[in-house]
Amino acid sequence: MNRRLEDDQRERLVRVNAGPVILEGSLALPPGARGLVLFAHGSGSSRHSPRNRFVAEVLQHAGLATLLIDLLTGGEEQVDQATGNLRFDIGLLAERLVGATAWLEQRQETRHLRIGYFGASTGAAAALVAAAERPESVNAVVSRGGRPDLAGDALPRVAAPTLLIVGGNDTPVIALNESALARLHCQHELIIIPGATHLFEEPGTLPEVARLAAEWFTRYLGFVRVAQAA
Repeated sequence: MNRRLEDDQRERLVRVNAGPVILEGSLALPPGARGLVLFAHGSGSSRHSPRNRFVAEVLQHAGLATLLIDLLTGGEEQVDQATGNLRFDIGLLAERLVGATAWLEQRQETRHLRIGYFGASTGAAAALVAAAERPESVNAVVSRGGRPDLAGDALPRVAAPTLLIVGGNDTPVIALNESALARLHCQHELIIIPGATHLFEEPGTLPEVARLAAEWFTRYLGFVRVAQAA
């Protein structure tokens, strides 16, 4: 998990205008990037999540740009640490993702890239809700140990090809993913990784998640957005 790109300077801190708030993020733009993946972290996590950062590095090596952001402001994080409520406010988290997506579409260096979402835990539900809200902008979704069931009535409206990845020993979450899968009308797939628990801490399991995610995003984000005439 401590592996770094040879050109570590490609990643930099950015301030993302997401509607009424400004969120801090880490943006990495490999030369000739073939798409961009926006990360939606899970319950009680942040852009510093070692698991998401590991996946992000694998995606960068596959030629994909990445943006990891904190979906909550510093003050909101303090409230959430005390109450645990905001991490389950799927509407709020999805709103922040939609705002960050619009920010990416407005930037000279990223607006030509097709966008995908990588969501974990409750972040997966937020990613699916945001994908349903912005079908013209979101081209692929990958969920790692996610709670897609919390996306509720947004699930049938998701147009982006969606991959759900769950650990084989994460039995309750498998059932929740299966129920969500049945409500998706887009191209979709559920992959269960044998021997893995919810956080994919077992040897070899997180690299497998990263490999599957890289393949999915490369397939659906692998060409640049066609510029629209003014």
